[in-house]
Amino acid sequence: PNHAAANFPTTCQTCHNTNSWQGATFNHTWFPTNHGGANGVCATCHNNASNYAIFTCTGCHTKTQTDRQHQGVRNYVYNSSNCYQCHQSGRGG
Repeated sequence: PNHAAANFPTTCQTCHNTNSWQGATFNHTWFPTNHGGANGVCATCHNNASNYAIFTCTGCHTKTQTDRQHQGVRNYVYNSSNCYQCHQSGRGG
């Protein structure tokens, strides 16, 4: 991806092994990369490869399922930004 647009570091060694530029590691400690079976595939949640700050929760978490689990939760809104406000670790808020 365009690293600058995606807000990735532009210091290559931060994520890449300079012996082989293929693949990279990224410190994604605040939210588990295997959440919901994503298995470290960024595109599972980040569906805009030019901006990894954009993410979706609603691709996997259906409105029906989520509404049912949030009955009575004050200020609940079904959208990814609101989901992340309460579930920054990928777990219950």
